Amino acid sequence: MKYNTIIIGGGLAGLTAGATLSKFGKKVLLLEQHHKPGGCATTFKRGDFIIEVGLHEMSGLTENGSITQIFKMLEVDKNVQFKKVPEFYGVISDKEDFVMPHGYDAATKALIDKYPEDEKGIKRFIKLIAGVRKEATEQPRSPLVRKLIYPLMPLLYPNLVEATKHTVGSWLDKYITNENAKLDIIAHIVYWGDDPYTLSMFYFGTPFSGFIENGGHFIKGGSQELSNYLASYIEKNGGSILLGKRVEKIIIKKGMATGVTFRDNFSKSLESITISYDNVIANCAIPTVPQMLDEPYVTQLQEKISAKTNSCSLLCIYLGFNTDVKKFGVKYYSNVFQGDDVKALKDIYTNHHGDWSKRRFIFVDYNKVDSGLAPAHKSEGVICAVDYIEDWENLNKKDYNAKKEEIAQVLLQRLEKQYPGIRDSIEYYEVSTSKTIKRYTSNPSGSVYGYAQTKDQIANKRFRNNFLIPNLYFASAWAFPGGGFEGSIQGGFLAALQMNKDKIWSNCDNEKYVDGRMVSLLKRKNIDNKIVELSFRKPAGFKYQKGQYAILNLTNPKVEKLDLPYRWLPVTSNGEEDILMFNIELDDSSFSKSCEQSDIGDKAIVYGPLG
Repeated sequence: MKYNTIIIGGGLAGLTAGATLSKFGKKVLLLEQHHKPGGCATTFKRGDFIIEVGLHEMSGLTENGSITQIFKMLEVDKNVQFKKVPEFYGVISDKEDFVMPHGYDAATKALIDKYPEDEKGIKRFIKLIAGVRKEATEQPRSPLVRKLIYPLMPLLYPNLVEATKHTVGSWLDKYITNENAKLDIIAHIVYWGDDPYTLSMFYFGTPFSGFIENGGHFIKGGSQELSNYLASYIEKNGGSILLGKRVEKIIIKKGMATGVTFRDNFSKSLESITISYDNVIANCAIPTVPQMLDEPYVTQLQEKISAKTNSCSLLCIYLGFNTDVKKFGVKYYSNVFQGDDVKALKDIYTNHHGDWSKRRFIFVDYNKVDSGLAPAHKSEGVICAVDYIEDWENLNKKDYNAKKEEIAQVLLQRLEKQYPGIRDSIEYYEVSTSKTIKRYTSNPSGSVYGYAQTKDQIANKRFRNNFLIPNLYFASAWAFPGGGFEGSIQGGFLAALQMNKDKIWSNCDNEKYVDGRMVSLLKRKNIDNKIVELSFRKPAGFKYQKGQYAILNLTNPKVEKLDLPYRWLPVTSNGEEDILMFNIELDDSSFSKSCEQSDIGDKAIVYGPLG
């Protein structure tokens, strides 16, 4: 069995690359360690709420922009709903809030109305970010052409050259005088990095202008909808998606990658599998790739990445409310709390390492759009702040949980102070840290943006999609062009284009790897009016003891409203039997309704055993 391409990892870059290659007629196999695709573009279920993991608002959906064109090519625009948020963000203040609107003219006016003394610098800022985005898309793709026109860059691409020379802090200090104006401009810095004096002005300006030009957007139903669609597109076009599979080895022969060895990430008793290919894409974090290689490539790659610095991570408090929080005075979709000890731009980085009672954070009210995350009478939100793995990794489980709860109470109290009464409306909350991100995505340090987007680690200084082995490609937040939803999608698409140009392909037949964890429903039985029992064929090699858990994922659920098609369930059958039995509580959820309405022969995937 052979594939044209195997993709290691199911984040947005990997999914986009796989979908694009499938569009080109290539046979694709994507392997993802988690039981769902998406990486940080995923959701999970808690009570009545679909909890969004990583998307707050997405940039790049500009008219005729690269993301828009990619989505049209893959028909994402026909299958996934993008909801425009009301404004870019609002900065909360005891005196007067500052609202950053959409539109270059509106943004310019809002800043000048509040800071008339900086009119010249503000106009220069808007001109710079608009120019950076335009000029970045006009760059020639050919390395030879780029090399030939290099002496003419300041004339041909003046904004691009200026932005790449500066950090956000150095540029703002040079052209803006009022510290509060600077703080209002970089209020959303948590979505790019943690320090304005290391963050590249180019990297900051490009997505910033995307937000201003055509607004930020949220995906109705959560980012999982986009991930699921891209996965389904790969399968519809002849590819395969294998979830819960961890790649252990990239096999190299005569200087070319020829295959991967992978193992089930849930059932350690299953044998490892090796599959060959023409090309491979590492959608996983670049620092994790050396452990999959043999020498001399281990040393070569480690030498290339040894001087690189990782980005910060994020702490999120996911919140479910029993009402619309507008009644408590929440005005904006994205509400920025600057921090009590932030008086100037130089205070930002220190604040991000400081006391949580003063640390900057953003509160997102998803109810300001038709998010599809909560029932009509309820709403969902998230508190988001910069976080660092070193604050968590040496704690034992008890101390880790205690610290999470302590921080949650501090931030919730600050939210309550601004919006009296909101705390009593909280029906659910849960804290995610850098350690959580590292656990579920295998990103070192929980770094959500890959390598930090510093002046020395962006644009052409970032790893291109092919630099180590001729048919090993890299597409992730860690590679070119960078992190975030927009950067990851572009990176996956560019990798696919490069692969198609390199033409390292051979003919493949239509034979696919058959997922042995796919099972058929043998029997459905109502125990009483509260429990339905489902009996499935036991997957080959599935060794378990009664009472262990498994993840039951329905492949074609009958009902999907405000729910996800899987549950972690105890296995109720005896481990010696040839069947797997699950008892599902009939709780009026879409999942339980799907189970109650299931037909004999319906398919599901079982991941496990666990516990």
